[in-house]
Amino acid sequence: QLQLVESGGGLVQPGGSLRLSCAASGFSMDYFAIGWFRQAPGKEREGISVITSSGRITTNADSVKGRFAISRDRAENTVYLQMNSLQPEDTAVYYCAADDSVGYYSDYVPRHPSEYNYWGQGTQVTVSS
Repeated sequence: QLQLVESGGGLVQPGGSLRLSCAASGFSMDYFAIGWFRQAPGKEREGISVITSSGRITTNADSVKGRFAISRDRAENTVYLQMNSLQPEDTAVYYCAADDSVGYYSDYVPRHPSEYNYWGQGTQVTVSS
């Protein structure tokens, strides 16, 4: 059964760092693009970072460029989101998601949430002093 499980969220002070993990089971990430999204109360879900199934291409939203980085450990079938210089506006529930339509070792970057058909349960990130 295909499953995504996020972990690593929590409470951090402004300027601090967190690393989120997205552990995949039931499929190989070589066939899936993985994206990180976040949703704050009262706001729409926002795309943050994507890594392609090839692992060769990563993208980041303008709001997190220079602060967040997505990476993948193929052996562990896990994708990470390293978040540095966190600010209160980064407070949200963070989700990872998988798009199984991209194909094996593809450089295609799915950007819209509707392109993703598997979602984790989310992990809360709160940035506050």
